[in-house]
Amino acid sequence: MATVIVTLNIMPESPEIDLAKIEEESKKLVTEFAGETETKTEQEPIAFGLKALKIMFVMDEAKGSTDDLEKKISEIDGVNSVEVVDVRRTIG
Repeated sequence: MATVIVTLNIMPESPEIDLAKIEEESKKLVTEFAGETETKTEQEPIAFGLKALKIMFVMDEAKGSTDDLEKKISEIDGVNSVEVVDVRRTIG
């Protein structure tokens, strides 16, 4: 099977939430789910000081759905929602 690049969009509950803490905990959960893999994170301004956290990571397509990972990340204190916004097959 192929590998895919998954992009998660994580919305905090408010602008006061520490995104660095959410990023750290989310990356641990991604590693548990997908194994040691390449990850990239970025913060995207939304409005009125609120920023979304985007995490992109590579995983084996055979793993299937990311529903369990999304559920675990949504249980992190300060996270309002988690959504997969992009899935792409890698080439090469």
